[in-house]
Amino acid sequence: MKLGVYGAILHDRTLPEALEVVRDAGLTGLEINTGGFLPAVHVPTFDEILASDAARDDFLGTFEGTGVGIAGLNANGNPLHPNAAIGDKHAEDVRRSILLAERLGQTRVVTMSGLPGGEPGATRPNWIVNAWNSGALDVLDYQWDIAARFWREMDCFAADHGVKVALELHPQNLVFNAADVHKLIELTGATHVGVEMDASHLFWQQMDPVAVTRHLGELIFHAAAKDVRINRENAELYGVLDNSFRRLSPDEKRTNLGGDEWANEWPKHSAWDFVALGRGHDVAYWTEFLRALHEVDPDMLVNIEHEDTSLGPVEGLVEAAQVLRAADEALTASL
Repeated sequence: MKLGVYGAILHDRTLPEALEVVRDAGLTGLEINTGGFLPAVHVPTFDEILASDAARDDFLGTFEGTGVGIAGLNANGNPLHPNAAIGDKHAEDVRRSILLAERLGQTRVVTMSGLPGGEPGATRPNWIVNAWNSGALDVLDYQWDIAARFWREMDCFAADHGVKVALELHPQNLVFNAADVHKLIELTGATHVGVEMDASHLFWQQMDPVAVTRHLGELIFHAAAKDVRINRENAELYGVLDNSFRRLSPDEKRTNLGGDEWANEWPKHSAWDFVALGRGHDVAYWTEFLRALHEVDPDMLVNIEHEDTSLGPVEGLVEAAQVLRAADEALTASL
């Protein structure tokens, strides 16, 4: 397998400094943010690269001799957001990321399916968690019509540029489980839109990433290694859909998600948490996760995403890398 890092956690460093961290962790790839929720911090010459071979070659030269290559581009966001200031911007970021991938010799762009509003004129997305009533199905019909038109067009655009778009199965998106993946493919006939298999968001939904990987098979184009710990005592009281988030004020450090939307503070007594690889599931589990991915593509890009707030960026990456490399070694020994 090809093991790397999703680079958001290293945005406080220059690109050469980030590459050094990845190399020292024993990994060989860096997945680079190119828009959406997060800016293209490590691609400051984005526009120039699209227009100039010299700028492209200068950027690629940063990787030469480091032992680390580009392991996909990431434009996670909400390209279907009903607020055009967010939705149109994130959709354009996906298109630009596809163009950038082609220029850089890359074939994978990661993003999310997006989530529209619930009806014409809506200004906020509407996530239907449980469609037990007919009104909820009306909302879903409306949303799927929007999504199908968008992703049908994006699939053609990606195919024209030799790039595959991998959708993270992330809650608060229209496509967040295996059934939704099949529905999107059926509605669009897509050949260049598939899945980024991020185990973490399946864990907290009580899904099995190994089973889902084998079920989706060749629809999986890319993968992320991120762990989750279920806090049983809190989960038994609040469930995994607990909404005890706190709104951060403008004078607090917070992350803009586009337009006037910001990330909230995580619940203090959370039902579950993102943790470093190995703190939720052991090496044996991650070995089987890699095995399932290997069955799909032995050269699958598998990038660590570090969001364990109890650990620093480098500390967390090093710990996660040790687990992922041990799992890869165990897989290799068993083949």
